[in-house]
Amino acid sequence: MSDTHFPSIDEPTRTLSRRAFVAGSAITAVSLASAAPRASRAADSAASPRKIKLGLVGCGGRGAWIAGLFRDHGGYDLHAVADYFPEAAAAAGDKLGVDKSRQFSGLSGYRRLIDSGVEAVALETPPFFFPEHARAAVDAGLHVYMAKPVAVDVPGCLEVQAAAAKATAANRCFLVDYQMPTDPHALECAKRFREGALGRLNIVKSFYYGGLFSDPPLTANVESRLRKLVWVNDVAIGGSYHVNACIHPVQAMMWVLGAAPVAAVGISRTARPDPHGDSHDMFGITYEFPDGLIWTHTGRHASGLTGPEDPLATCEFLGDAYMKIGYGGRALIRGGPKHYPGGTIDNLYAAGASRNIAAFHKNIVEEHFANDTVPMAIASCLTTILGREACLKKGHLTMDQLLKTNQRLEVNLEGLKG
Repeated sequence: MSDTHFPSIDEPTRTLSRRAFVAGSAITAVSLASAAPRASRAADSAASPRKIKLGLVGCGGRGAWIAGLFRDHGGYDLHAVADYFPEAAAAAGDKLGVDKSRQFSGLSGYRRLIDSGVEAVALETPPFFFPEHARAAVDAGLHVYMAKPVAVDVPGCLEVQAAAAKATAANRCFLVDYQMPTDPHALECAKRFREGALGRLNIVKSFYYGGLFSDPPLTANVESRLRKLVWVNDVAIGGSYHVNACIHPVQAMMWVLGAAPVAAVGISRTARPDPHGDSHDMFGITYEFPDGLIWTHTGRHASGLTGPEDPLATCEFLGDAYMKIGYGGRALIRGGPKHYPGGTIDNLYAAGASRNIAAFHKNIVEEHFANDTVPMAIASCLTTILGREACLKKGHLTMDQLLKTNQRLEVNLEGLKG
């Protein structure tokens, strides 16, 4: 995620039918289970002499930070930057040594970046704008590195899926940056799980206990919501706290299981003081899988965490043995025929992104265009949207109903600079 973005006044035109999604697609056990390991096992390609011309779209907190990881990798030439706010583009561009002629701003800045001679783009913007940016980059023949989540609604997910399919057909790379499936201990746990380490699985549990983002009063237009991750509070721009943050354990759970839930029931509320955005920040959701497996998820986004030693997010698997992975803490399997003492998950935010950056470079240089992180990215985003909407309904909602409704969220961009 980045704290600034490039909204566009152009209405997306690509659509994908619900039938095509279900038939093609993201929600298959094979594609979900294989989504991350190939990328995470990629060798460090920093020694490669090949320099890839990269453009960064979104120069806020995470965008500027991850640009440093691309630079440190050694296989990228930071060629251009773009951000809605000119001061953000200039600050990041100057720090990265990007010529001022390739520091773009305004609503159309990302298009000028695409036309500047880059080979690849890193998209670090609020997710509402990912579908348009991804489509424009793929249409221009570029490789795409994208933050999560891929969209805020069903149409956006399907548009990103279509763009990624077009990238694959054109021999271009498209990687979505999730960190939990890149950790060596999580990978070993997932491997042993698929070999039967837990025997009969009874129930799975996940949680995300994170903090809040600033939620100041609304102003005449949305420009004030585009800084410092304020947009996480706004469902149409950021998807909601559940879609933006809880997606970490949601994605990891689905990656391990190699399956996607078919329904959800839940309830949520707003508990942060003096809210102005419309996102809820407390979530209690139960997901149901086709075989009847139950998955309970708790999302708590508030000040005052449970303790400095506790991981941000955790997935627990309870069967004949016990398994745990997380965004920090310790990954392990306790008991059973494939007991694994595991180890600590260290510095995952940076280490996972660095592994994905190396994988992206390796895939481009070695012309590997399977783009196997995409199915999981689409399926997990849809699953968080399913949970969000089930909570708003305060009842039961199936994935089929969600896809059939196909609701698009809109953002009013009036008054923003071109």
